[in-house]
Amino acid sequence: MKKFIIAVCILVVAAFGAWYAYFHLGIYVDVGEPDEVSSFMTVEGDEILMERDGAWEEFEIRGVNMGVGIPGEWATDYAIDHDTYMRWFEYIQELGANTVRVYTIQADDFYNAFYDYNTARVSVGEEPLWLIHGVWVNDYVQFSHRDAYDPDFMQTLIDDSKTLVDILHGNRNLSLGYGHGSGSYRRDVSDWVIGYILGVEWEDVTVAYTDNKYPERNSYRGEYMYTTSEASPFEALLCEVGDSVIAYETERYGEQRLVAFSNWPTTDPFVYTADITAHFMKCACVDVEHIKTTDAFLAGQFASYHVYPYYPDYLNFKISPIVDDGGSALDMGTYYFDTETGVKFEDYLEDTDYYDAEGDINTYHAYLSMLERYHTMPVIISEYGVSTGRGMAQRDANTGRNQGHMTEQEQGQAAIECYEDIMDSGCDGSIIFTWQDEWFKRTWNTMANVDLDRTPYWSDYQTNEQYFGLLAFDPGEVESVSYTDGDISEWAEGDLVWSGENGSIYMKYDEKFVYFYVDADARSGPIYIPIDTTPKTGTTYCENYGLSFERPVDFVICIDGEDNSRVVVQERYDAFRAMFYPSTVMIDPYVNEPDTDTPVFNPINLVLQLLPEGSSNPDIEAYDVYETGKLRCGVANPEADNFDSLADFCFTPDGGVEIRLPWQMLNFADPSQMSIHDDYYENYGIEYIQIDEMYVGLATASEDTRVRMSAFALEGWGNDVTYHERLKESYYILQEYWAEN
Repeated sequence: MKKFIIAVCILVVAAFGAWYAYFHLGIYVDVGEPDEVSSFMTVEGDEILMERDGAWEEFEIRGVNMGVGIPGEWATDYAIDHDTYMRWFEYIQELGANTVRVYTIQADDFYNAFYDYNTARVSVGEEPLWLIHGVWVNDYVQFSHRDAYDPDFMQTLIDDSKTLVDILHGNRNLSLGYGHGSGSYRRDVSDWVIGYILGVEWEDVTVAYTDNKYPERNSYRGEYMYTTSEASPFEALLCEVGDSVIAYETERYGEQRLVAFSNWPTTDPFVYTADITAHFMKCACVDVEHIKTTDAFLAGQFASYHVYPYYPDYLNFKISPIVDDGGSALDMGTYYFDTETGVKFEDYLEDTDYYDAEGDINTYHAYLSMLERYHTMPVIISEYGVSTGRGMAQRDANTGRNQGHMTEQEQGQAAIECYEDIMDSGCDGSIIFTWQDEWFKRTWNTMANVDLDRTPYWSDYQTNEQYFGLLAFDPGEVESVSYTDGDISEWAEGDLVWSGENGSIYMKYDEKFVYFYVDADARSGPIYIPIDTTPKTGTTYCENYGLSFERPVDFVICIDGEDNSRVVVQERYDAFRAMFYPSTVMIDPYVNEPDTDTPVFNPINLVLQLLPEGSSNPDIEAYDVYETGKLRCGVANPEADNFDSLADFCFTPDGGVEIRLPWQMLNFADPSQMSIHDDYYENYGIEYIQIDEMYVGLATASEDTRVRMSAFALEGWGNDVTYHERLKESYYILQEYWAEN
C-alpha cells in the first residue's frame, strides 16, 4: 500500500508538473514541421484578402479599437466582465464595423465573450466579428534608460507574443502581471483572429538610441522574415520579433496570420527638410519596407500607422494656405539631416494631394497619400479619431478636426471625413479610436493640474484624452443628477444654497460637474457668481467687474448673454500662469509673484502648442492657447433634439440660468476626495489641500455693497463611482454612414 501511495503521489506530481509546464510556461513537445500550414488571410500586392468558401476576396478592415478601462478602475485592473463585452461586441457590429482591435493581452473574460459571441453568430449563419490583436511594450521600459535590445524590451516582447499565440488557441494559464490580463484561457478564438500588430507607438529617442548604439546589428534573416541591406538596427529587431512569432505559431499550431509593426508619424520612414525636423524634433525613422517576407510566410505583412489630423502635422508646416499665382502649394526646403539613406517625403507627394474635392487644404489627406504611395504593402490606419472632451490639446488648422472641444455630432462628422480621406488615399482599411471613453487617461496640457493617482474616480471633462470613445460613461446609475437644459424640475428646495434680493442659487454635483441653478433675471444684464474654494488665496475685490465680496474669492462666473459669458480666476490662483508662463511668455512666474489678495482676475486658458527652442519659422507663434473658461450656451441634455455636448449653460424660460462647470476648471485635482490646488507660490508648483465646503454668492452689475457668500458643503465619494453607458451621437452618425457605404 505504501508503494502504491508513493506511486500515485509521483504520478500526481508529474501530471501537475506537465500541466503547469504546458499551460503556464508554454512548454510543449516539438514534433517537427506541421504536415500543412494554413492561413485564411493573405496579402496580394497592396491588398488584404480573406478566404471565403474556397475563394480569396478583398477584405477591408473596418475596425474599432477597444481599451480596457471603465470608470472607477485602472486599465490594469481588467475589470470589464463577460456580459459587458457581449453587449459591446453587438454594438460594434451594429455600428457597421467588422473588426475589433485590442492592444494587449486581456483578462480571460474578453476571450470567453469573444468566443461565445462569434459562436452564436456563426451558428445562425451570420458574419462573425474579427480580431486584430496587439502586443504591448511596457511604458516603463520604453521610456527608461534601456535600448530596444535590452532583454526587458526585446525578449519580453517575443515572450509576450508567444504567450498571446497560446492564449488565442486556448492553451494557456496566465497570472496577473504588469500590463497583462489574467486567467485560464481555454477558448480557441483563433478562427476569428486575422492578424497581429506588434508593439506600440515607438518612442523616437529609444529608436535613435538603439540605432546609434548597435550599428552592427542591422540585419536579420529568419525563415519567414528578413531585412534588406538598408535596414536599421531597430528594424532588424522588429524583423526578429516578427519572425519569432510567425515561427512559433507555424510550428506549434500550423497556422499563420497577418503581421504588422506599430508605427506613427513620429517614427515614420520619411526624412523632412531641416526646418520641419527642427520644429518637430523628429529624430528617428522606422521603415517596414526594410523588412521582407519569404515564400514560407503565407499570410503576409501590412503597414500599420496611427495617424490623427492634428499632430504632428508636418505638412501644414510647409504648405502656404494662399495660392493665387498658379504655382506650387509647397514651400520646399533643401536641407536634410539625412540625405543619403533617408526617404525624402516630397518624392511621394503631389501638389494636388493637399486639396480636397472642394479645393480646400487638407494636409491629413496629403500625408495619408504620401504613406500609401510609398509603401508596397497594404497600409492600415489603425488609429484615427477626435475627442469630445471639453478641453483641447491641438488644433487642426485646415479641417477643424481638433484634439478635443468637439461636440458629439462634430466627432461623428470628423470620423466620416477622416475615414473618407483614408480610403480615398488608397489605404486598405482603418480602425477608429476608440470604442469607450476612459476616465483614467491623462493629457499633456492638463496632467499637471490633477492628481494622477486618482484619475479613474472622476470624469475630467478638461482632459480630452478621456473622451475619444463612441460610448460615453455619464455619471449616475441611470441618469445624471442634473442636465443643463433649462428644465428646472430637477431642482428641489434642499438644493438651495444662497438666497437674497437678486435671486437664489441652487447647487449639486456628481463625478463630472458642479451644477448651478440661478433663479434670477439673467437675461436682462450680466450676473456674477463669486466662488471661494481655497482658504489660502483669494481677494475681496474684483477689479475686472468692480465687485466687492465679504470673503476672499478665487473665481467669478460671469453670465453675460449667450456669447460673452466666462469664468475668470484670481491671478494668484491661475494654474496656467504658474505652470506654463516659463514655456509660453518666457516669464518666471515665481520671480514677481502676484499678491495673495491681488484684485486682478485672469481668463482661464489652456495651452495648445509648445514649440522647441530654435524653431526656424518666424511666422509661427512660439505657443498657442485658447480660453477654456469661455462658456458656451446650449442644451446639454442628451435626450434633447438640439443636444450640444459642449454646452456649459442654458437660460430657463423664466430668465434664470442653469450652469455646469467641470471640476478641473475650479482647480480641483481630485474631487472624489475634494482635493484642490494649494497656493502655487508657497509650493513652487501644484500641491494639494482638501476642503469640505466652497462659498458662493450672487451679484448684478449694479451691486454697490459687499456680496454676501454662503457655504456649499462638499463630500467626496472616494472610490465608489456611479455611471451609466450612453452611445454618443457620433455612434449613430457613423452607423448611418457606414450602412450606406
